[in-house]
Amino acid sequence: MQTSFGINLLSIVDGRPRLFDLKELLWSFVNFRKEVVTRRSEYELKKAEARAHILEGLKIALKNIDAIVALIKSSPNPDQAKSGLVKRFSLSEVQAQAILDMRLQRLTGLEQNKISEEYRDLIKEIARLKEILANEALLFNTIVEELQRISERYGDERRTQIIDEVSEINVEDLIAEEDMAVTISHTGYIKRSPISLYRSQHRGGKGKLGMGVKEADFVQDLFIASTHDILLFFTTAGKAHWLKVHQIPQVSRASRGKAVVNLLSLAPSERLTAVLSLKEFHAGHYITLATRSGVTKKTDIMAFSHPRAGGILAIGLDEGDELISAKLTDGSQDLFLTTRLGMAIRFSESDIRPMGRSARGVRGISLSRDDYVVGMEVVEDQKNILVVTEKGYGKRTAALAYRKQARGGKGLITVRITDRNGPIVAVRQVSDDDHLMIVTDKGKIIRLRVNDISTIGRITQGVRLIDIETDERVVAAAPLAEGEL
Repeated sequence: MQTSFGINLLSIVDGRPRLFDLKELLWSFVNFRKEVVTRRSEYELKKAEARAHILEGLKIALKNIDAIVALIKSSPNPDQAKSGLVKRFSLSEVQAQAILDMRLQRLTGLEQNKISEEYRDLIKEIARLKEILANEALLFNTIVEELQRISERYGDERRTQIIDEVSEINVEDLIAEEDMAVTISHTGYIKRSPISLYRSQHRGGKGKLGMGVKEADFVQDLFIASTHDILLFFTTAGKAHWLKVHQIPQVSRASRGKAVVNLLSLAPSERLTAVLSLKEFHAGHYITLATRSGVTKKTDIMAFSHPRAGGILAIGLDEGDELISAKLTDGSQDLFLTTRLGMAIRFSESDIRPMGRSARGVRGISLSRDDYVVGMEVVEDQKNILVVTEKGYGKRTAALAYRKQARGGKGLITVRITDRNGPIVAVRQVSDDDHLMIVTDKGKIIRLRVNDISTIGRITQGVRLIDIETDERVVAAAPLAEGEL
């Protein structure tokens, strides 16, 4: 009792709000329970007396069963039988009707004993209820006994903690943490669905459609993330936007979802270029960025841990340059940059020193005239590098076929560019089990198994992946994310 605190004891009494002190509140509760027990006892007494009245009639019938059966058999209809019973045996109409409704099995000795036993119990119950209604002390004892039974049945240790300080309640504290499948389509629609909607299937099954998409669209990115996890969205303008998974609309498995641009504060000229899923921010990990003009940069991930509504600057861009890729790295991995005119370079991430968010970065690859970077990958030696060209050609090359070089060089030829195959439009790191989606500027879309694409050397033109018209061009290619579930 060394600490005092105020409480507003406000309650509704007789349909009106009223402010109580502690004593008044307790007495109000006692009077409420007194009214409840009184009204309940009156109801139960009325019900018990009505049943006892019927049982009295059944007992009379059992004592005079032969005469009653003869009267009923001689009556022309049920109304005459009822009237005869009332007149001859001094019964009420309710009792007479109960006798007429009585089943023949009630005539057995066992059933007769049950009727007598039920009547005796009812007489005791009627006496108890009348005593409660007549004796206020007994009524209060009943209230106490009922409260004690409630305490024994539901009473347990306090579950809420009483603490000295109350911290600010975060909206996230009210959101249940559960795993979600977050899907992003090629044209920028995003949604989340409970992972339970994607049931496990045997090998060779058709799978479940992960997102209802319009024609020439497909699920390009898929993340299995908790509702408390974070998604970092990077744009061509070099900005990073921060969104919790629970802020993404939860819709049905077949729905398209909502356009990402409606969830983020983007400038009219900004386009999404990369999305990263984070459990939490770990010091010592990096976000590595690449731009169209061949600039690379890595920044400690902790620099992105404080979001702003309009996004934060992730990289300082030169005029005419734009961010094309963002990857999570640990500081010891190899990076792979590929250019539009078929050059590629693999170099160690350690060649890039960590920089602040506003820094411009350093040269990752030297470009020839009219060339620019089309993609960046974090190398995994067991995978292949897949390139797709503008005229529908492509090939796979083992990642080990690209030797490590010093950052800033011109790199190696990854595909020989000719009039036949055209410049590179996409580069992806893939596994044999992946599926590839290719989209053209006329809306044509094709799905391929990566395993069906030949694995060949670096200095080749590739093989045809899709037949296109003379004036048609491939504009995008990406692994299909739906197969991950």
